[in-house]
Amino acid sequence: DAALLLVAGNESCPQPQTSEHLAAIEIMKLKHILILQNKIDLIKEAQAQEQHEQIQKFIEGTVAEGAPIIPISAQLKYNIEVVCEYITKKIPVPVRDFTSEPRLIIIRSFDVNKPGSDVEELRGGVAGGSILRGVLKVGQEIEIRPGLVSKDSEGKLTCQPIFSRIVSLFAEQNDLMYAVPGGLIGVGTKVDPTLCRADRMVGQVLGAVGHLPSIYTELEVSYYLLRRLLGVRTEGDKKGAKVAKLSKNEVLMVNIGSLSTGGRVIAVKADLAKIGLTTPVCTEVGEKIALSRRIDKHWRLIGWGQIRRGITVKPTERA
Repeated sequence: DAALLLVAGNESCPQPQTSEHLAAIEIMKLKHILILQNKIDLIKEAQAQEQHEQIQKFIEGTVAEGAPIIPISAQLKYNIEVVCEYITKKIPVPVRDFTSEPRLIIIRSFDVNKPGSDVEELRGGVAGGSILRGVLKVGQEIEIRPGLVSKDSEGKLTCQPIFSRIVSLFAEQNDLMYAVPGGLIGVGTKVDPTLCRADRMVGQVLGAVGHLPSIYTELEVSYYLLRRLLGVRTEGDKKGAKVAKLSKNEVLMVNIGSLSTGGRVIAVKADLAKIGLTTPVCTEVGEKIALSRRIDKHWRLIGWGQIRRGITVKPTERA
């Protein structure tokens, strides 16, 4: 819906990750942006003023140009109410889709059982994420894809989607009967808690049974590379290093939804690339993906792409 670009007040702007985050905002084509200048309790007023000018110079000519820059201290809660006011007044509430079949991308998952719980008291795993569309209801049957991924003796991948039921829904501290798009929702399920512990389900998609997109192991994407590497300065060159073209067999990091997985470039032609994924992903044609390359021991954003088509795995049937 919108982006908050966070800048640390006690460092010069832009830091490498700030440039990357701004590039990500441009890729996502987000229109509504607030810039937060954080940690102002650690610096003098003149410093804050100087950095304010740095930030303005940095966002010139980008989507963030003209965005409000709000000085805050998250630790001391300075100006947080101003941020809230800006969010409510400046950012329109987007139109939500309540009628489609529900779909939620899992960005975290956990086992909520305390060690030593009695069997009777064991609770199923909890998945957290944002609902993209549709409405989730307590008691509803759900499917989670790709689910359990395994390889057989010949190295062939099989995906077994997880089927379960929603036993609880909560947002912040509130128990809900229904959950709608917008905000983070925790979904309590009957899934084996071991499968959910410590974010194991991140990158999977939860939704209505039989209405989830296909599972892909190989993607064909039309891609766009950034002209220059963000935040990596070459010797004597004020601008970033140029981004080298994709080469066959190189390994990239691919981000799709909330999933980050390795991808090997199988073939490149003009602006099309075929990428084999290390872990299967549940997604659909038209989705945007981010591409990163390993540079000086760090993954750096080098471009983005859009899924054209791919090779799908047929999930195993329900027993």
